[in-house]
Amino acid sequence: MAQPATNHEEEEWEQAFEHAIAEVYDCSRSFEDSAAGLRHLVKSGLVRHTDLRDRPERFFKAHRLLARHAVRHGPGFWIRFTVHYNLCFGTVLAVGSPEQVESMDHAQEHGLLGCFALTEKLAGVQSGLIVQTVCSYNPASESFRLSNVGPTNGAHKNWISQGFVADKAVVLADLVVAGQSRGPHAFLMDMRRAGQLVPGVSTGDMGMKTTGNDLDNAWISFDDVELPRSALLSRYAHVSAEGQYRQTSEGIKPFSMIGQRLYTGRVAVAQAALTYCRTLYEDTKRYTDAKPIPAFGGDELATLSTIPQLRSLYAQAEATLDALDAFVGACEADLVPLLRGGLVPPDELAHQIAVAKVKAVEQSIDLCWQLKQEVGSYALMGDSGFGSMDFLQACKFAEGDSRVLMLKMARDRMRTFARESKEGAPPRPGEEGEAALCAQLREALSAAKGDRAAEARLWDQQWRTVYDLAEAVMARSMERVLRER
Repeated sequence: MAQPATNHEEEEWEQAFEHAIAEVYDCSRSFEDSAAGLRHLVKSGLVRHTDLRDRPERFFKAHRLLARHAVRHGPGFWIRFTVHYNLCFGTVLAVGSPEQVESMDHAQEHGLLGCFALTEKLAGVQSGLIVQTVCSYNPASESFRLSNVGPTNGAHKNWISQGFVADKAVVLADLVVAGQSRGPHAFLMDMRRAGQLVPGVSTGDMGMKTTGNDLDNAWISFDDVELPRSALLSRYAHVSAEGQYRQTSEGIKPFSMIGQRLYTGRVAVAQAALTYCRTLYEDTKRYTDAKPIPAFGGDELATLSTIPQLRSLYAQAEATLDALDAFVGACEADLVPLLRGGLVPPDELAHQIAVAKVKAVEQSIDLCWQLKQEVGSYALMGDSGFGSMDFLQACKFAEGDSRVLMLKMARDRMRTFARESKEGAPPRPGEEGEAALCAQLREALSAAKGDRAAEARLWDQQWRTVYDLAEAVMARSMERVLRER
């Protein structure tokens, strides 16, 4: 376990990290050059694969520092970095055996890159972490067979960042032992050896994107790929040579710990969105502070920043970003000790992290869009930073789509409302508006008369009220946390 860094050591690390990323973060590079830059950064050891456990504050700070470069250079390298450190090797750290975690040192020393193969064409994060890819154990050969080939290719892994260059892959697949499904588990596999795909693995390009084309995104198929028994990340689940499955920790499902990457990812995505937004505002304000315009009623000159709507927007953005930074920072502060101890966040913190991700991203999108409308032709300039705004679009669906997270919030609140109504409990102070929206939804859904299909249709018809309820829940969560802190 690493010792806490002193303030001086942390300042030296930050300077070294800033210098290193300035050399490699450039959207004009090809994805091969960008990947080579990450290999160089990995081998430098400035960010260790174990920092997510040992120095989580440094892990989050690295993401924030990288996000500042996304304004001028797009999101490609930031995504490449978080896929490698958080999703791929963060999963090994979370659910790997001591030997598997130790193997990350070899990957770091040789600059091996990793990808995270969860999302599929017809399943993935938005479907509740369902996967159709199957990994079956064969006791005769003491190996697994990994496959997602089917008539529709619906189980092909889709939009896998770093999929064209990764040496290692953490693959989420349904583990089948003795003909019985054991649910989604994580497998660490060689995807390439000496730069060549291993037998049975094939990839294809997802195509040109509106931003981040220095990042490769691939679909991946597995056709009867043989994996050794040691490929199963086995801190919490184990398959014996004879084909006996057992969980090694009571009460902890492997997929619960894999889900940890969504919590750390959501905090990192929220911070990246806020950092991007604040940087874009800072850069734009420097321009508008220096841009002369005729003053009203005289011959002297004013600056573009003095226009009332722009002046008001700058003040609004500063207040909004300060509040969101404080809220997301509180989530990070509560998550850090759990990461150090390898613990799962309690339900309330998991909810707050979801709120942080949604509100930080959505508010950043709104503020950046408003700013774009107020600065005229400047927003069209290639070096203004506005051309990379689709980074925020990527943040919107990364680590759990904002709309999907809001639907869960609304459903959870409806369950609480049903229980409280049954008990005859009045709404708690400050929750009267939520209770009224819940009552409105309950009345609309009552027409289904217990028919689940009809209830689902009515729920869809009430989508505006559903999202209004989620907004109310998020507003209350933020207000409470900020008041307490």
